[in-house]
Amino acid sequence: MKWICLNGQCIDAAEAVVSVMDHGFLYGMGLFETFRTYKGRPFLLERHLNRLAAGCAALGIETSSLPGPDELRLLIEQLMKANELEEAYIRYTVSAGEDILGLPAGMYSQPNQILMAKPLPMAPDRLYTHGKALQLLTTRRNSPEGPVRLKSLHYMNNILAKRELSTYPEAVRLHAEGLMLNADGYLSEGMVSNLFFVKHRRIYTPDTSCGLLPGITRGFCMELAHGEGLSCEEGFYTWEDLMHADEIWLTTSVQELVPVTTLIDASGYAAVIGDGRIGPVTERLLQLYRQHTGGYHENDHL
Repeated sequence: MKWICLNGQCIDAAEAVVSVMDHGFLYGMGLFETFRTYKGRPFLLERHLNRLAAGCAALGIETSSLPGPDELRLLIEQLMKANELEEAYIRYTVSAGEDILGLPAGMYSQPNQILMAKPLPMAPDRLYTHGKALQLLTTRRNSPEGPVRLKSLHYMNNILAKRELSTYPEAVRLHAEGLMLNADGYLSEGMVSNLFFVKHRRIYTPDTSCGLLPGITRGFCMELAHGEGLSCEEGFYTWEDLMHADEIWLTTSVQELVPVTTLIDASGYAAVIGDGRIGPVTERLLQLYRQHTGGYHENDHL
């Protein structure tokens, strides 16, 4: 990553710095969005920006100086061109900006905005046919700081979960995602993903009150399910519910819908879900999702 956009200007990454008095650095007061491009255009950008704006309002960060969707698309295009990228993983960060050493009561009026782009991670073809593993973690999902979890710069919980995941040899070998329960022992979310499962063709996903981030892809996936006449229930579920599922999948803005075909508990016991391949509901929703992206996928016919 050679070039970064800082406050609307593309500059050398080595020169992209913010003050030590920025409250994103001092107190974690900031938000970010990650998404990907298809044919060079960011997908579901307006939804990401709407979530960001709502989060900024909750944190007292003024948004009048931030670019709108059209301006941000142009900045993304410029940044991708500067980094010689045809497709990209995009991270857009808004940090509160400089303020006093202490806890302010007023609004943050001069936020910093940072736009980064890197190549999309390579996903093997088998990921969308034979799926991946999900490792149960003992690290619990912490409670959100406010009524709803924000995609904030407070990421210690996720990093601790990632460090725990690295201690399970089988999970490392299988490139597993880590799954966190909340403090009450209910399913919450993956380290970087939201969770869905199917039982008797009914779709279930943990309720937002379980401490999860209401993901953009999660919400879009639920809309696709409703459009197909599929029941999608939010609620409080356990690891045992997951073990008896017919299908499981994870959602992320970068990897779309990823089937889960192996569950691993903290003792190392591994269970195969379904027949070890993508299930029919997951496959249908993935196909519908990809119809909206306008992108080309080698795995369109799974």
